[in-house]
Amino acid sequence: MTSIEGLYRQRLAERQTALEAKERTHAAFAWTRIAVFLAGVAILVIGGPSRANWLVVPGGAFVVLVVAHLKLLNARDRARSAVGFYARGLQRVTHDWIGKGRDGADVFSRVQRAGESHLFAVDIDLFGRASLFEQLATVRTHAGEETIARWLLAPAEPETIRARQVAVRELAGNLDLRERVAVLGDELRVAVHADLLRRWSAARIGLRGTGIRVAAALLAAGTASSLVWWTYTGRGVLILAAFTAVQLGFVAFYKSRVTDVIKAVDEPAHDLELLAELLATIEQHPCTSPGLKDLQRRIASTGRQASAEIRALSRLVAMLSARNNVMFAIPAGILMWATQWAFAIEAWRERAGARIPEWLDVVGEFEALLAVSGFTAEQVGYVFPEVTDGGPAALEAVQVAHPAMGPSAVPNDIRLSAAQGPALLVVSGSNMSGKSTLLRTIGANVVLAGMGAPVRAASFRMTPVAIGASIRVVDSLADGRSRFMAEIVRLKEIVDRAKAGNGSVLFLLDEILSGTNSHDRLVGAEAVLTNLVGTGAIGFVTTHDLALGEIVQRLPGRAANVHFEDQFENGQLEFDYTLRSGVVQTSNALRLMQSIGIDL
Repeated sequence: MTSIEGLYRQRLAERQTALEAKERTHAAFAWTRIAVFLAGVAILVIGGPSRANWLVVPGGAFVVLVVAHLKLLNARDRARSAVGFYARGLQRVTHDWIGKGRDGADVFSRVQRAGESHLFAVDIDLFGRASLFEQLATVRTHAGEETIARWLLAPAEPETIRARQVAVRELAGNLDLRERVAVLGDELRVAVHADLLRRWSAARIGLRGTGIRVAAALLAAGTASSLVWWTYTGRGVLILAAFTAVQLGFVAFYKSRVTDVIKAVDEPAHDLELLAELLATIEQHPCTSPGLKDLQRRIASTGRQASAEIRALSRLVAMLSARNNVMFAIPAGILMWATQWAFAIEAWRERAGARIPEWLDVVGEFEALLAVSGFTAEQVGYVFPEVTDGGPAALEAVQVAHPAMGPSAVPNDIRLSAAQGPALLVVSGSNMSGKSTLLRTIGANVVLAGMGAPVRAASFRMTPVAIGASIRVVDSLADGRSRFMAEIVRLKEIVDRAKAGNGSVLFLLDEILSGTNSHDRLVGAEAVLTNLVGTGAIGFVTTHDLALGEIVQRLPGRAANVHFEDQFENGQLEFDYTLRSGVVQTSNALRLMQSIGIDL
């Protein structure tokens, strides 16, 4: 058991004990409230109306109990969330997390530009079941999810990577902070729809003007006063009628704009308190790293705290929502409640709305850093990679393994260099020997390195590179495109990227051009690989066609053959998943067919 697993188990037991105690107190509160209520009923039944003044004691006690009970329920909900937080943490630490988190497919669709293809997201499982997103996305808001997705999809500049590493190191040891953020709100779920809030903050202001707001308040006060005067004296009916007519006209004039405000804030207003608490956490956290201090600076660009502004908006929306209470419907109509609070909300948006996108960006970045810090603390044995500032493309990894695989994953050493060679590794091997997994292993760790996270290796050093992968390319009936056509389009995109980036590309090509005949495959594959290496790019190509290994002879010093082996014993295939030099000398396709009962 690792130290982090032991700590998680200890805290889980403590939080479960605390939750059980709060559940018992909750039951005691419920029974006490019932008893106090029955005591009040007994006073009325036994003492009659003449003893109604005695209800002050049980009535006051009941109110105190309700307030205290609500406070307890909030504490109980947070204790329950804490139990969930550590239970999920244990799943990740013990490698029992696959399929139990958010796969991020919807997030990918939100952050990806419409119609744009991505050169590696699907190929190396950034999203979906058992993906890097599922492993990393321990966030509370949509802004946090979208930030993690963007970091996965596009590597940062070396300076930014190093700044994130410093921030992550600072946060990784702060388990209390990660727990505190995780239990904000009533339950462990993703909240705060960032995109809706951004759109609302940028929309046209529909209601504005201090004079109009004052006039509305005076009109409502006049209507209410004349109604009270008429009710108690029977006089002033004409004044009441005049105020009512003017008020109806005022409401009718602004009705469509008030309705627009109500519709606009209905969905974005959800979870504003959670957003305020997250902002307050960022504001109050004692930071030392420059990256975290910069986040604090970005939300403190004006006099008033961001958390205070969001809480003010939350109160305005709550006041607006009070009109939905059946008991308050008539007074709300008399006071022009919806109109007045709609004006107040628009006034808030005019004053502070433009800052919402920046606040959401800061929250998203803070949550992403916090998620990566949790990943760092939980993944014992991972290291922070060294990402150089530039130069010829290079990648050197010692004992590198796939981050989504369990403890049984077999690590391997990799070295690629456009300057010193080899820039290309031709990976041969039989079916299921580990060729595709090697490509995904390298791709996944390069993505982690590019976002500022630690990688699963003993050491890892790389230049900034963009990934271009052709591993999981499929045909498209809708686009009228065969698998072969889809593959060569992807290959062209990778070559174009390498040419545009002066070779700063890592290419991962699995079974290149397998959809055509052997002659065309060899000619086409050699042309693509020669072009890529010629730009200064580095990478891998896997193949079953051993003839492709001969390209090494035509790229002396710039290419090398490596392979995976297998053993067939007692009717079973055995793999050791260890990468070796040279071209594979065995094939297992026929033996695989025999092993499942096909008579050859």
